[in-house]
Amino acid sequence: MMISKHFNHKQRKIVNGPTAAVLRYENEGEAPKVIASGKGHVANQIIEVAKKNNIHMQEDPLLIENLLDMDLGENIPPQLFSVMAEILLLIEDMEKNY
Repeated sequence: MMISKHFNHKQRKIVNGPTAAVLRYENEGEAPKVIASGKGHVANQIIEVAKKNNIHMQEDPLLIENLLDMDLGENIPPQLFSVMAEILLLIEDMEKNY
């Protein structure tokens, strides 16, 4: 028996509150690591600190869902490399134009 779940990510955000994860990318050739994550109040604090420090943020419900399941300090898995590459390129472009 197969059970499929369909989530409305906008509705989930309204019901559960915000979610956030912080990634650190230190050395070329290494995968980014999850260094902070949270939901609700903790997510609000993460977002507030990012805004105060002019840290670029990217909203991606499917990515955040995967990142919240990871342990802090854990490298992102290879399945997320292409998504992360797109985000890093977007941030690089934003920094060049900022």
